[in-house]
Amino acid sequence: MTGRFDDGKEADALRTIGEVSEGLGIKAHVLRYWEQQFPMLKPLKRSGGRRYYRAEDIAMVELIDRLVNNEGYTLKGAKAALRSGKVAPAIPMPEKPEMCVEHPSNADADVLAQLWAIRARLAAAIES
Repeated sequence: MTGRFDDGKEADALRTIGEVSEGLGIKAHVLRYWEQQFPMLKPLKRSGGRRYYRAEDIAMVELIDRLVNNEGYTLKGAKAALRSGKVAPAIPMPEKPEMCVEHPSNADADVLAQLWAIRARLAAAIES
C-alpha cells in the first residue's frame, strides 16, 4: 500500500469504510460525502450498500485529502485538478534508500517534493 495507509493487510485486500476512516483519520461521513463530490472515487458496494475500498480507492482518498487539507484546494478546485490531470499522487518513498534499488538520493527526493509543491501552486494559480 502506498501513502500513509498501512493496516498490516495485504495491499490488494478490501477494506471497510471504518478501516479506511480509522487508518487515515478521516471520518466515515466525510468519505461518503467525498464519494458524492468526486465521481472518480467509487469504492465497491455490496448488498446492503456496504462499501469496500480497494487500494486505488484508498490512494484516491489520500490524494483528495492532501489536496483539500494540505494544499488548500476547495472541493470544486480539487475535483477540477483531478479531472484535468494536474495533480498526481504523492511519490511513495521508502524510509531508507537501501530499501529500494531505484530510490533517489535524499537530495533528489527533496527536489522532487519541492517540484510537486510548485506544480500544485501553479495549477491552483491557473485555476483562479
